[in-house]
Amino acid sequence: MEIKHVNFSYGKQQVIHDLSISFPRGKITTLLGSNGCGKTTLFKLCTRELTTRRGLIKLDGKNIKDIKRKEFAKKVAIVHQQNRITGDITVRELVSYGRNPYIGFMQRYTEEDYKEVDRAIALCELEEISHKKVLSLSGGQLQRVWLALAIAQNTDILFLDEPTTYLDIKYQIEILKLVRKLNQELGTTIVMVLHDINQSLEYSDYIVGMYQGRIEFQGPPIDTIKEENISKIYDTNLIVETFKNRKIVLPKEAG
Repeated sequence: MEIKHVNFSYGKQQVIHDLSISFPRGKITTLLGSNGCGKTTLFKLCTRELTTRRGLIKLDGKNIKDIKRKEFAKKVAIVHQQNRITGDITVRELVSYGRNPYIGFMQRYTEEDYKEVDRAIALCELEEISHKKVLSLSGGQLQRVWLALAIAQNTDILFLDEPTTYLDIKYQIEILKLVRKLNQELGTTIVMVLHDINQSLEYSDYIVGMYQGRIEFQGPPIDTIKEENISKIYDTNLIVETFKNRKIVLPKEAG
């Protein structure tokens, strides 16, 4: 996906300023920045929840505005921060919705569709609960189900909006390990919004730091997670330390 000179405003408030970027293919890219920096707006523009007024977002050489809804869903899967469930359905039924872009009017699921559903359930390790009702699941289990639904779409790109929000630390780590697994085993290009800088260091290949609607820095975590960079985008004093050969970010007062 290629973004060129995109601007966006809510009324008179401009939140994206002449932004241009391409997300590395086959890598995990994380958008970082404080609340109001524009990362959520950028996410929504890339996933067509919002429409660009100035600038261009292209996918496979086409303006995403011109791609039909079902065709876009065959290329890009999206897991939102909050997802709504209609009806008391099972895990397997919900995951099967990921095949809807491939089903024509009055058509039924094919053997290939069922194989994709089975693959997604296996990748997310949901076999033992595939028969359970979705409304009975814990938050961590449910997030894995939403990821499985996205995997069943069989897309090249996956967008994740704060996939660890509302989860305790155990499930946060499980979800991020699963995201890494999907990237490594399927080669999926993943773009996610995260708030935790240290989790971004551990589970990202590429970091995009945003500040006041612009890209302040971008590149591999080892090169971009520096005190001056992160202190600026979060407007607070942060330090970078090394612990067991890994970088960690701490408030300056704790250093």
